Amino acid sequence: MKNTNKTEKMRLCKCSSRVHDFLTMENFTYHNPTRIHFGRGQIAKINRELSAGARVLLLAGGGSIKTNGVYDQVKAALGVRETREFFGVEANPDFDTLMRATDLARREKIDWILAVGGGSVLDGAKLVAAAVNHRGNPWQIPLTHGAVISAPLLPIGAVLTLPATGSEANGNAVISRRAIKEKLAFYHDDAHPRFSVLDPEATFSLPARQVANGIGDAFCHVIEQYLTYPANGEIQDRFAESVLKTLIDIAPKTLASPTDYDARANLVWAATWALNGSLSAGVPGDWATHTIGHELTALHGIDHARTLALVLPSLMRVQRAVKREKLLQYAARVWHIRATANGAMTEDARIEAAIEKTRAFYEGIGLPTRLRAYNLPATTPAEVARRLAARGETAIGERGDITPAKVEEILTLSA
Repeated sequence: MKNTNKTEKMRLCKCSSRVHDFLTMENFTYHNPTRIHFGRGQIAKINRELSAGARVLLLAGGGSIKTNGVYDQVKAALGVRETREFFGVEANPDFDTLMRATDLARREKIDWILAVGGGSVLDGAKLVAAAVNHRGNPWQIPLTHGAVISAPLLPIGAVLTLPATGSEANGNAVISRRAIKEKLAFYHDDAHPRFSVLDPEATFSLPARQVANGIGDAFCHVIEQYLTYPANGEIQDRFAESVLKTLIDIAPKTLASPTDYDARANLVWAATWALNGSLSAGVPGDWATHTIGHELTALHGIDHARTLALVLPSLMRVQRAVKREKLLQYAARVWHIRATANGAMTEDARIEAAIEKTRAFYEGIGLPTRLRAYNLPATTPAEVARRLAARGETAIGERGDITPAKVEEILTLSA
């Protein structure tokens, strides 16, 4: 099986509930075409990446890059190249906003998209890059998970200012359409950025809430590729565990000391590794937490990472029987919860302790794990289940056994 990352695995797991009778690594082809420029002063490398005649659309969010020095560095690196700017890409990038950027790119005959921002800006850049030359309705791109893209994508470069989604090193994008309360994902090989600049200092001015969201998002990305069933992918498991442990260790440090370069550098790199395709090579992926979380964002506008915190601990508890072996491994290797010599710590007790450690981790970085923190209607669990059923997402998770009824159970448990 080809190495697929988040969006494509989400699509594939809907199609089959079969788990191999033999638990072994699947075949895969791994290729990540994104060149990473990591560290202080690396924004200047943009000049080497773009031809002198490139026509560039600089895509950005609300304008914070103009106050933290990033914009000036980017403009210096771009030099005299023809550049147009589009600011205003929202968190959970909105389709209608991105269509305005697409129209600008078409009018100005843009041939490069330069995303300067966090995962939302990068995801938005991927839709713009796909939509500029696409023949047909651009909303079909996320509706079909990228399958209908009819023309080559424009090349994308990125300057990351918020570590979270891993979008700087993958071909995934998640697009919201607030007008119809939808949030959908797509994947395309050519949506990988050609290059990404990761300068930890570009993240120093972030509000603590955004940093915490990034930590929580990256943590869940790893869990969704790791906490499934054993596939004898020891390298992938050990990589995943190391990223999880790094996030656990550095979360309080980087939140308390935003300008601690080493702590922030490790967060930036951990978030990239959390979803650059390496952890998912040859092993099953879950992605049910993301699928459910997207509905909470679409319905109630809750930050993406915060929806994951609402769903994940309860999903782990509801799915504890089918995730048993990996939950015990997670308890031992990540949280150091192991069997005791006198047998007092049973397997069930170790699993329960690991789930509670996960909940405490999210709460400890300021991400609530209960729906009541957002005063959501009591009908929310049933409404999310109904929406997923209407879309045909009736068999999600690594085993395809999370039905709409089980989704309702998970969210009810999160209340």
